[in-house]
Amino acid sequence: MVDSLIENNRLWAREKTRVDPDFFSRLVRQQAPDYLWIGCSDSRVPANEIVNLDPGELFVHRNVANLAPAQDANYLSVLQYAVHVLKVKHVLVVGHYGCGGVRAAIDSKDHGLIDHWLSPIRDVAHDHRHELSAFDDDNAKIDRLCELNVIAQVRNVSVNPIIHSAWVQGHQVAIHGWVYSIANGLVTDMNVSVRSMADRQRLFDI
Repeated sequence: MVDSLIENNRLWAREKTRVDPDFFSRLVRQQAPDYLWIGCSDSRVPANEIVNLDPGELFVHRNVANLAPAQDANYLSVLQYAVHVLKVKHVLVVGHYGCGGVRAAIDSKDHGLIDHWLSPIRDVAHDHRHELSAFDDDNAKIDRLCELNVIAQVRNVSVNPIIHSAWVQGHQVAIHGWVYSIANGLVTDMNVSVRSMADRQRLFDI
């Protein structure tokens, strides 16, 4: 079973070289992506493919339910490297409809350790409980919570000291919030992009 993956790798590498003989040599020489993708670990959400970018063009961080918590050293390390070393111009916070992590955050089941990780989503659900309680359809409620979670994580990124420091130093980095639909392959822009300290205040009015 695993051997087939190695064979797939060989086929993929040969095809890349056939189409573009210098593809891998260019990758070796530099990594200069303009984008940092903060997305969900869901196997149905392949970051590079969704936006049709090659390896080397998108710096990627993934975790369950695309969270950007200020206490997570893994996320913070990725953010700092992307912003201060790679000098990315855009941070894309990308959730997806039907997210199992978002659903697990608000159901009544015990999921063990991951319940602690998902606690920020329960906070978002609590903050928007009146809006969410108006949904009769559970799937529609989860999808709306997926959107609200993306907005919340854009807020988290925008107030992070790493981003603050970049803006103070004159680095023009923008933060965007998208939600991907597995059903049709399209992303929806939540129109919550933040490009400066002055710009981010409107996020807290949503």
